[in-house]
Amino acid sequence: MLRRVFKAFHYRDFRLLWVGACTSSIGTWMQKLAQSWLVLQISGSPFLLGLDAFLGEIPIFLFSLLGGVIADRMDRRYLLLVSQVVQMSCAFLLAALIALDLVRVWHILTLSFVVGTAQAFGGPAYQALVPSLVKPEDLANAIAWNSIQFNLARVVGPVLGGLALTQLGAAWCFGLNGVSYLAVIVSLLMLRTRFVPQTSGTSLVASMRQGIHFIRRRSPMESLILLAFLMTVLAVPLIVFLPVFVTDVFRKGPSTYTLLLSVSGAGSVMGALIVAALGNIRHKGRTALVMLILLGLGIVAFALSTSVALSCVLLLFCGVALIAVFSLVTSLVQLITVDEMRGRVMSVYNVAFRGGMPIGSLLTGSLVPVFSAPAVLAFNGLALVALGTYFLLLHRRVADL
Repeated sequence: MLRRVFKAFHYRDFRLLWVGACTSSIGTWMQKLAQSWLVLQISGSPFLLGLDAFLGEIPIFLFSLLGGVIADRMDRRYLLLVSQVVQMSCAFLLAALIALDLVRVWHILTLSFVVGTAQAFGGPAYQALVPSLVKPEDLANAIAWNSIQFNLARVVGPVLGGLALTQLGAAWCFGLNGVSYLAVIVSLLMLRTRFVPQTSGTSLVASMRQGIHFIRRRSPMESLILLAFLMTVLAVPLIVFLPVFVTDVFRKGPSTYTLLLSVSGAGSVMGALIVAALGNIRHKGRTALVMLILLGLGIVAFALSTSVALSCVLLLFCGVALIAVFSLVTSLVQLITVDEMRGRVMSVYNVAFRGGMPIGSLLTGSLVPVFSAPAVLAFNGLALVALGTYFLLLHRRVADL
């Protein structure tokens, strides 16, 4: 069982990239905690909190397709290195602005957009690089472990970020995040795996069209991408608007926000471990849809809860369900994609998955002041239940995979 769970770590390059990415993700979550709290404290506006998340994710819509084309035309490591250096520079700049007491909300919003732009180019390259580090039969395990590193960081990062925020100040959260990027930069430089693109005289626009045509020729792929988009529109606001629940529903402070973020991350780690242990299971599509329905029910229950203890249990459950759906859907997309198209396909998937986040955040941020956070999140949960039921019983292209 243990050998099956840790199968992807038998590959040297995967181990290196995983450790570097995990270290960087811990720093990112330290900054996310401080940044969300800082925006809410400076502005007192849930809308600006949603706008910050929107500006950090909307570049996925604007530039990810271009990033995917470039990831298929050059060494993906170099593209990732440039992305990491840009993000590191933004973290250090924000740390300096906070330390000098010069930071304003517009600084945070602007740099969120810059970081999002770097991620729009780095994201497709990273997702396209991971399958080249392991054998196809171990891909589901590698994707699950990739989710584990991200969500393990969601547990460790907020704890360290909460300590740094309360004991040292917000500037330390941003500065330590900047330092954490060095780990992934070093790991990328040490990789032996190389992607050598095929020489082609096709233009960037023609390459984009080839990627879109590849997706349209595989009808389950279209359904998976649509599902990923709608899932993130409806589910991710649960995490983005936790500060609003902490202040308006529970009447607590940063320590409770840290606790909730950490519990959600712990649930995600548990969900990814379950997927890793199951390995290359049959009926991935059906399993993902059942978990999506359970996720919706968990979000409804969380929205109606007024107890911190019960909300922690529900967030743990939602974390398990969310990452299980994400890992299974991502595995299906990767498994039906050929390597020479992987950057372009994953860029479209990024547009759907990551692009759904800013739309959900901005829409929820606009509705929360009108209907309250619990009412809006409860509606989102019911919509997820309806979505999962539709794909499970009526539109069965995903359920049959």
